[in-house]
Amino acid sequence: MNRLNWSELNELDRAEALQRPVQAVAAQTRHAVAALIAQVRADGDAALREITARFDRVQLDDIEVTAAEFEAAEQAVAVDLRAAMEEAAARIRRFHEAGMSQGYAVETAPGVHCERMIRPIGRVGLYVPAGSAPLPSTALMLGVPAALAGCPQVVLCTPPRADGSADPAVLVAARLTGVQRVFKLGGAQAIAAMAHGTASVPACDKLFGPGNSFVTEAKQQVAQDGSVAIDMPAGPSEVLVIADAGANAAFVAADLLSQAEHGPDSQVLLLTDDAALLEAVEAEVERQVALLPRETIARRALGASRLILVDRLQDAFEISNRYAPEHLILALREPRAWLGQVQAAGSVFLGDYTPEALGDYCSGTNHVLPTAGAARAWSGVSVASFQNTISVQSASAEGIVAIGGCARILASAEGLDAHERAVALRMEAVA
Repeated sequence: MNRLNWSELNELDRAEALQRPVQAVAAQTRHAVAALIAQVRADGDAALREITARFDRVQLDDIEVTAAEFEAAEQAVAVDLRAAMEEAAARIRRFHEAGMSQGYAVETAPGVHCERMIRPIGRVGLYVPAGSAPLPSTALMLGVPAALAGCPQVVLCTPPRADGSADPAVLVAARLTGVQRVFKLGGAQAIAAMAHGTASVPACDKLFGPGNSFVTEAKQQVAQDGSVAIDMPAGPSEVLVIADAGANAAFVAADLLSQAEHGPDSQVLLLTDDAALLEAVEAEVERQVALLPRETIARRALGASRLILVDRLQDAFEISNRYAPEHLILALREPRAWLGQVQAAGSVFLGDYTPEALGDYCSGTNHVLPTAGAARAWSGVSVASFQNTISVQSASAEGIVAIGGCARILASAEGLDAHERAVALRMEAVA
């Protein structure tokens, strides 16, 4: 990890210090993804099979998971793993149920009633990564709120394993949330299939889920061309830790590594006002990373990561808000007292005994979160992500008289005479 002293950096150096690894290869990724999307649009299932053979080195017979494969998955998943997934799903459901929006109605003037209805999105597509590590937890994070929203059609894509099957734990997690249609597709090609549709994969109204830089770029491209809506940019994982002198260096190092092991394009940052802690964490990272089965992946991520010394903790929060991390850990003695300083973050973890891993799996909050600075304007997945709100209004004769004059003045000011006339005719009829 690179060690930096923030007060000694000029503005250019500071911007470089906060640059994500994927931003350095963004143009190359854009071109490659555009080509894959175009191939899927042109050739449908044939393109999906060819791209899967090229990148995943798997020859797909059935793109969609069969009933027999679901049954085999149920038998393959260990009892304790299934129980843990059921436990996590219940907690995720409890958290999301508590935050569900309700429709409402209000009289804005005598005879004028306005209301908001909430409706589920018709068909949603969920993406569950399984590149270097399958993520059944993501199937829970997406499937639970989709079910609570009442989405009538839910499809899920997840990359195939070397033998051409989907990961059994992902399939069991999908079934636990009520998802019945799963496709063995990964990467940009999966996003293209769910956005545009093929003979096998239905086109969706909105796409959800995290992924690598190719998946994230594909989601953004299909959203930009108007094909489909997306939840948010949710790419390579990242964590920023703000720690004080009292923090446990081993805990902090473990939290940094828990994100670094996700992938080589992940990024982790530590901000502290204590030089001794920074040195202790650096030593702990080196000690712990050598023990990880995914050491090679983690070390590549650490190469683009930072240990930053700041003059004051206030400076750390200003840097964090500028960076807008996916995950923010406050390893502070009074973390809640600092929570008001947080303006941009996907999810916040307070204190020494709240590792980010709890949010990844089973605290109840959602781990599908905005990355690459998108937390400045985007929020993590919730039930509302799977719903549309529709406004409704009704005006009686009394109502058109009460507010019609206001509408006519505004319409005239904008030069929209037909608008003004549509109101005036009704006011004249009432008179």
